[in-house]
Amino acid sequence: MALARQALEAGKDDADTLWMAGHTLSLFAGERAVGAAAIDGALALNPNSAHAWMARGYASLFFDQPGPAIEALERAMRLSPLDHLRRAFTNGIAVAHLGASRYEEALDWADRTLREEPGYRGALINKVVACAHLDRIEDARSTLCLLIESLPGLTIAGYRALWARAHSPERTAIVVNGLRKAGLPEE
Repeated sequence: MALARQALEAGKDDADTLWMAGHTLSLFAGERAVGAAAIDGALALNPNSAHAWMARGYASLFFDQPGPAIEALERAMRLSPLDHLRRAFTNGIAVAHLGASRYEEALDWADRTLREEPGYRGALINKVVACAHLDRIEDARSTLCLLIESLPGLTIAGYRALWARAHSPERTAIVVNGLRKAGLPEE
């Protein structure tokens, strides 16, 4: 976190530095406002940066704003349709739909992400949660098995410890309830 803060100070005129530092502080330090401001600064410097738009989408997710998140992530995809981080664009859209309780759409975007990168953990989580909330319990459980193969020892408590800082209590509750319904152990 200290390096991200230093980068913000030293890289005020560099769009890539700003979005990366802003995203890092939002995601890992829970400093949403500082992160969003840095990302907005990156977009002011380079409004055609697909990665800055991706970071803007995730910043909107951290503020529970699924509509603006989807708009930003779709813009990122338009700017860089073959991007090596495309999975982050599509997965972010799945997260936005989960946050808006649009589980069919979330499942569709999670599946798109998994077609591009099978085994992508974020997409596996989103698929488990969407399936669980759609009462497709067998699909949720089979996807949970894949997730646990990738993250042995994953528990509800572990998920909360990892993501509670980045996401709101409401977003965390949607995911935790879905994981619980699919059968992920508490401890």
